[in-house]
Amino acid sequence: MIGKAAIDVQALHKSFGDLEVLRGIDFVVGEGEVVCVIGPSGSGKSTLLRCVNRLEEPNSGRILIEGDDITDPDADVDAIRTRIGMVFQSFNLFPHLSVLRNLTIAQRRVLKRSKAEAEDIARQTLERVGLLDKINAYPAHLSGGQQQRVAIARALSMKPDLMLFDEPTSALDPELVGEVLEVMRKLASEGMTMMVVTHEMGFAREVGDRVVFMDEGVVVEEGPPEQVITDPQHERTRKFLSMVL
Repeated sequence: MIGKAAIDVQALHKSFGDLEVLRGIDFVVGEGEVVCVIGPSGSGKSTLLRCVNRLEEPNSGRILIEGDDITDPDADVDAIRTRIGMVFQSFNLFPHLSVLRNLTIAQRRVLKRSKAEAEDIARQTLERVGLLDKINAYPAHLSGGQQQRVAIARALSMKPDLMLFDEPTSALDPELVGEVLEVMRKLASEGMTMMVVTHEMGFAREVGDRVVFMDEGVVVEEGPPEQVITDPQHERTRKFLSMVL
């Protein structure tokens, strides 16, 4: 782990009815660190990510964001959430709003920024993801890769301290994956704290500071990418990687 903890998950349990999805997860992401979470479908990766910003309610355990306990009953969850950017598999853009409006609506409603300031920040973040020329376009007129880059820009427009990515390329055609991963690479190089649930092993190996392998609701193995991906210690990790590599 690099520096102090940006995300600190302690003894996290989450069930849906009788199905226990997370079984006592302990998980830390350091400030400025890129942690890639890999594992088979149904292993609890996305549920873990959704618990981190309280889109899912944990059954027990604690989650600290930069030292603030987001699971505390008295926590101001909305205030803590403003420090967390989230990018989903499906782009979740408002189809009836232009790219500019997609990027300014939360800035104005949640952060109470003026129209001028919100639009200025939107332009800056669109430039960062290489889409300033699409500022007046509507989502339907963009490729999937462009829509996901707009979704990343929308999250960045809130000026978060850390970013969560839930399989951000899984809904994309293969030829569009690269442009999204390139934006994420750039963010990582700028020092953004990132927790990335992904099946892109090349990205995990190249960009991740640490790789965490999950299976059946537990962390099976974690370590530097060259260790976990190239020389896994656990039989379950080896079996999974033999199927995906």
